Amino acid sequence: MSGVQCLANARLVLPDAVVTGSVTIQQGMISEIVESDHIPAGALDCEGDFVLPGLVELHTDNVERHIEPRPEVDWPHLSALIAHDAELASTGITTVFDAMRVGSIHSGKGRYLDYARGLANELLAARAQGLLKISHFLHLRAEICSETLLKELAAFGPDDRVGIVSLMDHTPGQRQFRDLTALKTYVAKKRGMNDAEFEAHVANLIDLQARLGTQHEAGAVQEARRLNAVLASHDDTTAEQVATSQANGVGFAEFPTTVEAAEACRAHGIAVMMGAPNLIRGGSHSGNVAAAELAKAGLLDIISSDYVPSALLLSAFQLGQIWNDLPRAIATVTANPARAARLSDRGLLKPGLRGDVLRVRELNNTPLLRGVWSQGERVA
Repeated sequence: MSGVQCLANARLVLPDAVVTGSVTIQQGMISEIVESDHIPAGALDCEGDFVLPGLVELHTDNVERHIEPRPEVDWPHLSALIAHDAELASTGITTVFDAMRVGSIHSGKGRYLDYARGLANELLAARAQGLLKISHFLHLRAEICSETLLKELAAFGPDDRVGIVSLMDHTPGQRQFRDLTALKTYVAKKRGMNDAEFEAHVANLIDLQARLGTQHEAGAVQEARRLNAVLASHDDTTAEQVATSQANGVGFAEFPTTVEAAEACRAHGIAVMMGAPNLIRGGSHSGNVAAAELAKAGLLDIISSDYVPSALLLSAFQLGQIWNDLPRAIATVTANPARAARLSDRGLLKPGLRGDVLRVRELNNTPLLRGVWSQGERVA
């Protein structure tokens, strides 16, 4: 953590307004916010750029993309983790919950092998050695349709920085993959399956869900409590599924697939998270509800970069145009995800919170990062 850093002559994005002023970071924490166009001696002149809190990312598959850049290619993990961390820093993400699959399938082309415990060890070791630029927590994606979910979850403990456990039920024919054509396009292309292999894969998932689904879901809920992690649902489609999520103690819903599910989340006090690529592209790649539709209906609380880290900042500014309210939009990628993850020390420009801040210039309606600070240290 550095000594003193002052960013002045900036448009500060506060919770309820955008004001001209300066923010001072001292020993890694925000120490002062002043509304003024004065530039103190030694301060960085931001030339009217926006200054906002560092982005908080709750669900990104980016670490998996780095360790397996192609199917069956296992890239050296430390190198992959360092590259992943640097990429996120370069996009303005200063806090990340790295999504790792728990729950393996050991046969067929649709197989997934156990990797999360080993990768988490490497990530935590890199963090302990000071090799990472930003703040990392774990997000365990509990795959209901698997053979080994509960065994893999049991390998994690309270000291592993597990902040989120999400319930992932990718049984074909429901939730995200109600349309088997969409599932085939996604899985067959990724895993190189022919028609017979795809049919066998679908049959295996349906069988796993029938045999183990109830046990796995109940066990994952209990494991989340043991780890003191926030529980998230995934791809809720119906009001009935949301009611089950509420009964399980879900704190936020990842990517509900219908307006019905999003409305039920709102009724049950469950925060709604949607993907930035969905918002930017104008719709879901799986044919589900558009993030913009939920935003216009007032049913959107949190944005996740999902599979494109650079999409997070861009989506927030696009959301600011939809709502004509930049502070409200910026909250979907800062304060709201921090609150959902029970992090009270970040997500706002406020004295006493972490010195995670961004300098952003808008050009032709596109936000361009001009500086990223994590605990007062410039990381991009």
